[in-house]
Amino acid sequence: MVHSRLLASAYLTLALRAAAQVTVTVNATASHPIPTTLWGQMYEDISSGDGGLYAELLQNRAFQKVTPGSDDSLTAWGTVGSVNISVIADDQPVSSSLPNSLELVVPDGATGAVGFSNEGYWGIKVTESTTYNASFYYKVPEESIFSGDATIALQSSSGDVLASATIPISGAQTEWTQVAAELTPSSSAGDVNNVFTVTLDGEAAAGLTVDFALFSLFPPTFKDRPNGLRPDIAQDLVDMGPSFFRLPGGNNLEGNSIATRWKWNETVGSLLDRPGRPGTWGYINTDGLGIYEYLLWCEDAGMEPIMGVFAGYALDKTSVPEDQLQPYIQEAIDQIHFAVSDASANDAAALRASLGHPEPFNIRYIEIGNEDWISSQATETYGAYRWNAYATALKAEFPDLQFIATSLVSGPTLDPSPTSYDVHDYRSPSWYQEQVYYYDDFERNGTTYFEGEYSCQTDRNGDRWAYPSVLSAISEGAYMTGLERNSDIVFAAAYAPVLNHVNATDWTPNLIAFDAGNVYLSTSYYVQQLFAHNRGDEYLPSTLPERNGTLYWSVARNDSAVIIKVANLATDAASLTFQLPFDSVAESGVLTYITGSETDENTPEQPDLITPQTSTVETGSTFNYTAPASSFGVLVVGV
Repeated sequence: MVHSRLLASAYLTLALRAAAQVTVTVNATASHPIPTTLWGQMYEDISSGDGGLYAELLQNRAFQKVTPGSDDSLTAWGTVGSVNISVIADDQPVSSSLPNSLELVVPDGATGAVGFSNEGYWGIKVTESTTYNASFYYKVPEESIFSGDATIALQSSSGDVLASATIPISGAQTEWTQVAAELTPSSSAGDVNNVFTVTLDGEAAAGLTVDFALFSLFPPTFKDRPNGLRPDIAQDLVDMGPSFFRLPGGNNLEGNSIATRWKWNETVGSLLDRPGRPGTWGYINTDGLGIYEYLLWCEDAGMEPIMGVFAGYALDKTSVPEDQLQPYIQEAIDQIHFAVSDASANDAAALRASLGHPEPFNIRYIEIGNEDWISSQATETYGAYRWNAYATALKAEFPDLQFIATSLVSGPTLDPSPTSYDVHDYRSPSWYQEQVYYYDDFERNGTTYFEGEYSCQTDRNGDRWAYPSVLSAISEGAYMTGLERNSDIVFAAAYAPVLNHVNATDWTPNLIAFDAGNVYLSTSYYVQQLFAHNRGDEYLPSTLPERNGTLYWSVARNDSAVIIKVANLATDAASLTFQLPFDSVAESGVLTYITGSETDENTPEQPDLITPQTSTVETGSTFNYTAPASSFGVLVVGV
């Protein structure tokens, strides 16, 4: 309690200090160019790929990595009519990668529509005049005799049929057969409480057993890519203005164990050949969103990939022994060849070409591992042999690529010396306030830094935010002014995590929340967007903000404007005078900003509580600007 009172008193003192007039004199000569990669996105599979960015609408579509006969094996599935369904270990599976199937047993005397349903990922959005592509595989045991139709449908929770199609099912079909249909609703559903159903005529199918495998239901996708991305989430990510995308995530890359690590070659090609794996966040990853889909996404969104490779350490704190590393290093080499090499000279690159992308993807940065400081085992083995083995082999194979180390900057000492480090910071508002100058004192010795994961995680009392708040976003904005000032050595930065399904929250806060029907943009999203869309080409030195204060700024320019970013962490407005060293300065500038109460959050209940506002500010070679209380703003002034 005493600590809280002292902290509150300190903030009050700082707020009063910030209320005084501050003069900011801007230098006409840029100190350094701003990297084009500075602001981007970090992907992590926390209820964000399957059921999120990946557009597949059916949950547990292929019964991957489940125990046949268990209750969990039927997650998202239910019966229609009086039938029995179960997941079985099929003695004739649809593929070696997908050994399980759904067995439907229709009892004698059945009548009416009988079959099963899938509820999707906490609902299925059904929109009028939208075409949904449905498909599945089926086979019928030899002794069964049946000739009829399967009805594929989208239905509301009250049983209203929103769209349907019929597909012939033959009782003589003892081999797996894939069938497909288009579903086009004539009206939109009032909510997302809808299901996908497959039914047979009970009387005709009485006594029948049918096996099903690999279901799929896709809405239209971003850029109309087959097996592609949910367009509303993808578009909001694009609209943020990112210049890079870190893939395939951090913990997602490592896996819960070495055996369940992310394996690039099991995420490519036909969905029949993707076994999936236990994810690191408590559910099964289908790996429908694989390396090829990630890379196409980067290309479609105009982002540069920063790609990670597994580096011999898993989350169960096990490391691959030094004398057993070579196959894992070769796996990383093949992964990189898949992305960047000539298809005529390499088998992995030829695989990429066979999928429809003969030209290499544009990749410059490869990250070796993830958070190799997270345990003593990770730190010790990374420094002792893992970094050396990977960096030496990969640099020899790919001399034009740059490799990022994932141990702490402070140690252990790595050989060869890294040219770049990945830094992660999940912190409090006070930490971001205090660390705006974090990189200022770093030695300029050729080493560069990737702020690969950061977000203001807690409020002033140390409690986790459910959603980013005004305070958390402005704290991040203040810190980002320091990243921009030090962008001579900080070449990239990414808020993390990016996506979270509100019905399956594993981690808070996240940049974007979503459910089956909607996307909710956070206060932090808008700060990231303001930086990304107003990055400038060069950093202009200016009067420096007070260390550990409440008012922070940075100044950049492009060919036509000066771009001033101001974060005011005080709960009172702050007055600044800017002195610009240019002969011709526009008489007015455009200010875009967010402001509100410190604890204001955008939530599913109030998704637009805090959104960017725009106004005009009188400007000139010298002008005054009043930063609203608890605000982050960007002022663009023509020069």
